[in-house]
Amino acid sequence: MNRRMLTKDDEATAGDEVEVRREDQDKINKFSRLHQRELILEEELKSKNKEKEELDDVTLELELADEDEKVPYKIGDAFFHIPLSDAQDMLASSTSRIEEEVSELEDKIGTTKEEMQQLKVELYARFGRSINLET
Repeated sequence: MNRRMLTKDDEATAGDEVEVRREDQDKINKFSRLHQRELILEEELKSKNKEKEELDDVTLELELADEDEKVPYKIGDAFFHIPLSDAQDMLASSTSRIEEEVSELEDKIGTTKEEMQQLKVELYARFGRSINLET
């Protein structure tokens, strides 16, 4: 049984190791931090989208309620009975706020991905196959 970890071409170039300079290590570290930030931002985005869906569901439910009815509205940890029109206004403002937050998070994720892509280009140009930056 003949098992090889590297192909013959890889073995030939394995001796041609590239020295890791301080600035290269800084770029690798920055890439790592950006990747972690991206993961955190994507989790936040997922949470905000779920919250937005829930607000949309509540808005649809309130459209079916009677105009004269007072509806429970959660503020903090407490529920307050408020007129339907006020609840709908508050939901609309909450929905628009969430939409702005989602937009900001998407922008931050886009910027982070652009920075990561630039670092990938620079690091792959320097190290070739001897570095793996796939996330």
